[in-house]
Amino acid sequence: MPAPGEGAAISVSASLHEGTVEAVRARVGKRGFSSYVEDAVLRQIRRDNLRELLEEHTGQYGEFTPEEMADARAALHGAEKDHRGSAA
Repeated sequence: MPAPGEGAAISVSASLHEGTVEAVRARVGKRGFSSYVEDAVLRQIRRDNLRELLEEHTGQYGEFTPEEMADARAALHGAEKDHRGSAA
């Protein structure tokens, strides 16, 4: 089975509210609709995977320390930590 974002593109049917469809079309036009929805679904899958990983980690090891949080924020945002351990 291909990973999310990989493999052949296939056509699926999904029901969306009219206002949502019109908002997407207003942003990307008719031809960019599938790509926009694909990107949104991939973002949600990544968020779900991260949430599951965080829940697993905190279930095993407890809450993150302030330093671990600063390291995570720096990694997410590409910032470097200052000498106190917080993201600059």
